[in-house]
Amino acid sequence: MPTTNPQLRVLVMRLGAMGDILHALPAITALRAAHPHWYLGWAIEPQWRGLLAADGCEQRGPGMPLVDRIHIVPAKQWARSPLSAATLRQIGQMRSELKRERYDVCLDLQGAVRSALIGRSAKAARMIGEEKPREPAAKLFFGEKIPTGGVHVIEQAVEVANAIAGEQLPLMAPLLPVEERAEALAAELPQPFVLINPGAGWGAKRWPVERYAAVAQSLNASGYGVVVNAGPGEASLAEELSRVSGGKAVVVQPTLIELIAITRKASLAIAGDTGPLHLASALGKPVVGIFGPTDPARNGPFGGRFRVLRHPESKRDHTRHAEPEAGLLTIEPQAVIAAAMELLEGTK
Repeated sequence: MPTTNPQLRVLVMRLGAMGDILHALPAITALRAAHPHWYLGWAIEPQWRGLLAADGCEQRGPGMPLVDRIHIVPAKQWARSPLSAATLRQIGQMRSELKRERYDVCLDLQGAVRSALIGRSAKAARMIGEEKPREPAAKLFFGEKIPTGGVHVIEQAVEVANAIAGEQLPLMAPLLPVEERAEALAAELPQPFVLINPGAGWGAKRWPVERYAAVAQSLNASGYGVVVNAGPGEASLAEELSRVSGGKAVVVQPTLIELIAITRKASLAIAGDTGPLHLASALGKPVVGIFGPTDPARNGPFGGRFRVLRHPESKRDHTRHAEPEAGLLTIEPQAVIAAAMELLEGTK
């Protein structure tokens, strides 16, 4: 259903998580570039707002480069007490907020029943989603079901976004916010440095901290500083990495906008299948990805320069096991060091 409407109002549904939002950003960046006058809104969980806008920023500009409106949707909080008076009141307020924006199109890039239900409450004339969404029942809410052939989720998101105006959008690097204070903070870190993120969403994806420490020691010996990112609940893990590696690594606990700025300054990023790895890839930084139970062809680094290490017998499994996946444990520090030095050589 092609459209030539110069003032189309589009609502994007991609509530979380960090890596998934980053994988959706290139499609919406391409949409913005092709249609600079369209009004774009985005529904997102509160903890990920920093991927769209700097703190306190409410209008388009360097601090909020992509969207015109951000709708904060605490869906996980609602799920914990779905029938409470507070939850029901907030859901009602959200529905009213979305309807007031008079969106013409709702683009569901999450493919979940939860996102589809919230998106439908906007009462947009068109509801677009993938033909085979992550949760099959979600497609019952889509008026337009788009078949996708891309291997990577970034390619799939672009294919779904193509349907809005019946066009072929290009693959583009995503627009991410810039905040002067965060950029100044990142500039104070010793250069050059490698950013390491030892955490992961669950234990099966987490490479052992002592192996990250061995990598950090080698990087230090080669003249590179090491900055260790401690995500929420990961401070002790980051501190342990720094201690085991000799105490030379700088541990940071940044906000999301600060992490974007720090990553911009890094020479390389090393991590498992985590949001910070996908952020580095989105910013065009060289990355070394250490993968186990998740498929890097579908969810790994995309574009730019990267090396992905994964045992050929590792199988795709999103079960939240606490212990590292067996294939992940076959990856030794020397392989990561070799990949890192190869990529770093290309940055000189």
